[in-house]
Amino acid sequence: MTSQIDQPPAIAIRDLVKRYAGIKGEPGKLALKGVSFDVPQGGIFGLLGPNGAGKSTLINILAGLVTKTSGNAEIWGFDIDANTRNAKRSIGIVPQEIVFDPFFTPYEVLENQAGFYGIAKSLRRSEALLAAVHLADKRDAYARTLSGGMKRRLLIAKAMVHSPPILVLDEPTAGVDVELRRLLWELVTQLNDDGVTVVLTTHYLEEAEQLCDRIAIINHGELIANKPTREMVDMAREKIVAVTVDSDLAVAPVHEAFIKTELSGPRGVEVTYDKDNLSAGQVLAILQEQGLAIQDVTTREADLEDVFVSLTSAGA
Repeated sequence: MTSQIDQPPAIAIRDLVKRYAGIKGEPGKLALKGVSFDVPQGGIFGLLGPNGAGKSTLINILAGLVTKTSGNAEIWGFDIDANTRNAKRSIGIVPQEIVFDPFFTPYEVLENQAGFYGIAKSLRRSEALLAAVHLADKRDAYARTLSGGMKRRLLIAKAMVHSPPILVLDEPTAGVDVELRRLLWELVTQLNDDGVTVVLTTHYLEEAEQLCDRIAIINHGELIANKPTREMVDMAREKIVAVTVDSDLAVAPVHEAFIKTELSGPRGVEVTYDKDNLSAGQVLAILQEQGLAIQDVTTREADLEDVFVSLTSAGA
C-alpha cells in the first residue's frame, strides 16, 4: 500500500498572496502573505485561525471565487489557473452561508448542480446522496421548509454531486446545536472513511483536536504552524495540578520552579508548571515540603486551545 507520505498532496499551495484593491489609490488589505503548505491525501486537515486571518480568502481562491495576486495552487495535481476546469471538478466546497434556491426541492437542487458540472442524467447520484445525508424523506419538500440542520446536510450533498476527491467545509458547525454537530461529523467522518480528503475550518478547537489528523494555523495572513495534531498539542509546555488541602489557605504557595499558583477556593490551589522541567510528582513533593497536607489531586493536560491562544497571541 502506498503511504500518505509517498502520495502527491491533495492540495499544494505555494507562496500564495492576495491583496485586495484599495480605495482612492491607497494600498488594499494584504489578506495572504505568501502562504505555503500541502494538504495530504486521505486525511482530515484542519485550517484554523482567528476571524480575519485569511482562511476564507484562501478557500475562496481554491473555489475560484477570488483571484489570487500571486503564487500557485494545485488541486489534485491540477493548477487552478492552467487547468481550471479539472481543478474545480476535483474539489467540493461547503460554504458558511446556506446558499440554494429555496423554491427547489432537495432533489432538484442536486440535479441542477449535477447539470452545472455536465454530468449525464444516467450518471447522477442525487437519490444516493440524499440517502447518505439522511434527507431521502425530504426529497420533494421545498428547500425553504427544511430545518437549519437539514439545509447544512443538503449543502454537503450538493458539494459532492460531482464526486470530488476533496471536500472543503468552511465553518460547517457554526451556530448549530450539539446534536446536529454530532450528526454532521458522523457524516463527514464517513465520507473520509470512504476516501474523501476533508479540509475543515472551525472555531470549535476541541472539534478540530478530535477529528483532524493534521492542523495548520493562519494568523494575519501568515502560516504560523503546520503539524500533525498530536505534535501541535504537545507544543504546549504548561500543565496544571489542582490540589485540595486539609485546611483553609490565606495565600497561594509559591516556589521558584512554579510558573504560577492561584487559589481556587478556601482549600484549593492550582499550580501551573513547565512539564519539561517538572513532573506532577515533583510539584506535589514541593507542596508537601511547604507543610501542605494534600487530600485530593487532579491534573489538566494542555489542549489545542492552549496552543492556539499561545501562537495567535504571540503574533498579535
